[in-house]
Amino acid sequence: MVRKRVLVKFSGEALSGSEGYGIDTGILKYIADEIENLIRNNIEVGIVIGGGNIIRGVTAAQDGIIKRTSGDYMGMLATVINAVAMQEALEHNGLYARVQSAIKMEQICETFIVRRAKRHLEKGRVVIFAAGTGNPFFTTDTAATLRAVEIGASMIIKATKVNGVYDKDPNKYADAKKLDVLSYDQALHDHIKVMDDTSIALAKDNALPIVVCNMFEPGNLLRIVNGDMANCSIVQNQ
Repeated sequence: MVRKRVLVKFSGEALSGSEGYGIDTGILKYIADEIENLIRNNIEVGIVIGGGNIIRGVTAAQDGIIKRTSGDYMGMLATVINAVAMQEALEHNGLYARVQSAIKMEQICETFIVRRAKRHLEKGRVVIFAAGTGNPFFTTDTAATLRAVEIGASMIIKATKVNGVYDKDPNKYADAKKLDVLSYDQALHDHIKVMDDTSIALAKDNALPIVVCNMFEPGNLLRIVNGDMANCSIVQNQ
């Protein structure tokens, strides 16, 4: 039986809980439980986590004291912190996990090597990709899409706080309309912020579906992987 392989993208802010910063271990445990649900159903899982709960490169560099390149590297280091925390939570649940960083730091984690990452996945280990692409000026959304393409994932799931993509902010506008299915071109042309434009263009070039869902609905990730797209939005070729 050929096992499904997916990449799940979490924002760093999602880990911060009500505090708005840092790492909420309760949320870490919840995510670990959801990932365990996938692994126990023979699904291979890669993860990318942002670093916004600790520091964002753009924010760090906004007053000009810190250069944008340095700010982005600081943000990459923040993603490594989140990745190590996620690894601990997964192992606490009895799963096997590996952190692979785009920037070498041997004392903390492995360096990203695509063949090794694939081998970990084949052995049922969760692989957490850290430090973005290893280059400034690229977001963790782009890193997630890049890693998904490299490992041959069937889809990228962007786990957010809303149950899909809307034509405007549903938290601000009562008449916001949910878009169940949209094309890459529509997302780019209408500036619908599913992910950043570079991520969407890369997904389009590789026909990689992007699924946006609410991470706080238990069992949602497994339902999506099994083909139930009723409570999410999907960006794909039309």
